Amino acid sequence: MSGNDDPKYQDGEPPGPESVGEDVIISPDTRRGNRVPPNQSRTRKWPVLHYGSVPHIDLAEWRLDILGLVERHLSFNWEEFRALPRVKVFSDFHCVTQWSRLGNVWEGVAVRELMDRAGIKPESKFVIPMGYDRGWTTNLPLADFLAEDALLADTHDGEPIDADHGGPVRLVVPQLYAWKSAKWLKSLELTAEDHPGYWERGGYHNHGDPWKEERFGT
Repeated sequence: MSGNDDPKYQDGEPPGPESVGEDVIISPDTRRGNRVPPNQSRTRKWPVLHYGSVPHIDLAEWRLDILGLVERHLSFNWEEFRALPRVKVFSDFHCVTQWSRLGNVWEGVAVRELMDRAGIKPESKFVIPMGYDRGWTTNLPLADFLAEDALLADTHDGEPIDADHGGPVRLVVPQLYAWKSAKWLKSLELTAEDHPGYWERGGYHNHGDPWKEERFGT
């Protein structure tokens, strides 16, 4: 597909924070003088990368569960999720395979909104997102997960997120490499101990800060 035929293709310079409205949360990394982390390069498209096949998810059967070390276990169907207070986030998006897509506008439900509703127990230190793709997981420290620009997104640049890119709902944690932004989100489990996920057990870094090039573990 040529650039002109790709609806996600970006012409010209990447959008900056000044391109969005006052109601949009600005990811802090988009304010850097150089927005491309070390050994990354800008892509004008939105590449599709994942392991295995894309799951088919019927919205009538989709659910999001919040469990583990929370005061209240929560479960949302599609209509309940869509009825929650919504936010927009402007962020860059960095893949560990060395491409960066700059200037994305995500829309969905803020992580902080969901955690306020669930109530975080004091002993909780980590979150384990799980996907609909055969129980795939990743892991994040609670502090990164609770960043202001982290959200559960169902919209990207004004359009519903398609299945190839993790729809109907994916986690977006802009300040970490993109594999931490779990596709096809099914559940969020808060835990006291860390539980490395699929890629972390396979050799990827346990944290994943693109500005520190935390690509692989030691």
